[in-house]
Amino acid sequence: MDDRLLKFVFADAPVRGEVVRLNDAWRRMIAHHDYPAPVLALLGQMTAAVALLAASIKFNGALILQIHGDGPVRLLVAECQPGFGLRATAKLEENAVIDDGADLMALVNTRGEGRCAITLDPRDRLPGQQPYQGVVPLDGTSIAAALETYMRQSEQLDTRLWLAADGNAAAGVLLQKLPREGGRAGEAGDTDAWPRAQMLADTLTADELVSVPADALLQRLFWQERLVPGEPTRPHFACNCSRSRIGQMLRALGRDEIHAIIAERGNVEVTCDFCNARQQFDAIDAAHLFATGETDVPPASSMH
Repeated sequence: MDDRLLKFVFADAPVRGEVVRLNDAWRRMIAHHDYPAPVLALLGQMTAAVALLAASIKFNGALILQIHGDGPVRLLVAECQPGFGLRATAKLEENAVIDDGADLMALVNTRGEGRCAITLDPRDRLPGQQPYQGVVPLDGTSIAAALETYMRQSEQLDTRLWLAADGNAAAGVLLQKLPREGGRAGEAGDTDAWPRAQMLADTLTADELVSVPADALLQRLFWQERLVPGEPTRPHFACNCSRSRIGQMLRALGRDEIHAIIAERGNVEVTCDFCNARQQFDAIDAAHLFATGETDVPPASSMH
């Protein structure tokens, strides 16, 4: 089944929605990671959610969803780049023990100190311009509930989410109640559409979300509604890590620290948390990096 994101609006009511299903993209994201099942489920739900949220705004840049935890899972990150390139990763405490039935609270919010952050990083940032970031306490017992709270507090927009993920697929549905033109919410129209749309989506099961294609799911939910469809989008796995980016990071750490690491270990090896790609810099690479300022340093082995 294809990776697909479908957008739609109710023809006669201020309600919009999206359905996403990730198959190949999700499997590629987790191929090099051995996450416990509850962590896998949370990260997949976040990945589906970040695609839905990115599709709901007009923005040329990356949308990054982060959950900082105070439990055995310290960090969950899902990112959507322009063009719907997706990547995600999780950081666990060393030797963390994860129960099969652990929920969001047990994994990342055991002491109530968890945080949910959404960052918008424009593609063409002006000099000195910082990414926009909104941070709220992690509230709710699920990723969907936490994000619904975030949207109410930060965007003042009624939003509902239904999310699910397993080792094969990550999927979700987003519904939003839009303000009527001029803010006249009580004017004529299908005033029951918002509660009805939520009631229909509440019939979804997690198994349906991860097993039914996006177009079939949309038909199953809203076959009696008059919908105006948008252009389908095809999300995909994409990691923007590169040797050049790692070179920039090493230069920022400084010559002395990098040379000390090389003296101790023989080289500096950096592994991407998202795609598991490895880059190595030996003494020759580091000397070239700091002498020329060129961050896209080819491996020394290719220069001999």
